[in-house]
Amino acid sequence: MGKIGVVGSINMDMTVKAERIPLKGETLKGWDLKYIPGGKGANQAVAMAKLGAEVEMFGCVGDDAAGESLVKNLQEKGVLTKCIKTVTGVSTGLAMITVGENDNTIVVVAGTNNYVDTDYVNEVKDSILECEIVLLQHEIPQETIEYVVELCAKNGVKVVLNPGPARPVKQEIIEKVTYLTPNEHEAVILFGGEISFEDMMRKYPEKLVITQGSRGVSTCLKSGEVVLVPARKADVVDTTGAGDTLNGAFTVAVMEGRSITDALAFANTAAGLSTEKFGAQGGMPTYDEVKKAMEK
Repeated sequence: MGKIGVVGSINMDMTVKAERIPLKGETLKGWDLKYIPGGKGANQAVAMAKLGAEVEMFGCVGDDAAGESLVKNLQEKGVLTKCIKTVTGVSTGLAMITVGENDNTIVVVAGTNNYVDTDYVNEVKDSILECEIVLLQHEIPQETIEYVVELCAKNGVKVVLNPGPARPVKQEIIEKVTYLTPNEHEAVILFGGEISFEDMMRKYPEKLVITQGSRGVSTCLKSGEVVLVPARKADVVDTTGAGDTLNGAFTVAVMEGRSITDALAFANTAAGLSTEKFGAQGGMPTYDEVKKAMEK
């Protein structure tokens, strides 16, 4: 199997629990403060490394304690990090998450993720083009994503674009990616609310994959048949990172040469398993765990 590249975000998630979400101007007592490695890009890289793939992370961190510990965490999880750039004087990406009453509020500070720009891509271009497939998300600048898609398309490298957080994507970029994996909310932002999910998928057979949470994942086959691959029943502890696990596992399965329905079944199983443990990266399963769960 070849190498998979991830060009994306590397964040530290700072989570704190409170009895409820504070109101404007209010101070509440919090507890259980945790610093957890995150960022969609890094999460997806870890998901794939845990599944045994050869994965290289492309992104930026700050010259601060968070940046150092995030790179170390990626290395410990088996992700290649030689192309991660340290930006002096800019803080590493941070998500501040307050959890209360079974809900949360999140403030994201992009920090060094904004420095994953076209200049950086040019610095690491040779390593990106050594990859057989590249996975992208929306937590780095839009022009960088477009630049990487163009670069990969020109050089025969497959691209999986996970368009979250939701924002519009140009038509010519959609045409050039190999797979597009929005959730239902992101799909509406990409294609508008006037067109049904079935029609969206028929327009992009075996390219557009729409994730639907606990229902499963849908795509349209080359034959024109729309299929729903149902989600695996799970004893849910924490859904954080389930979407990242799904995208990572799907990319690994595609890389193995599985059919799209097999790849989605594998991805669903991995995502389901990931929700049974706490934390985005903590619950991500190994290849054998996914295989065993699928045999059941």
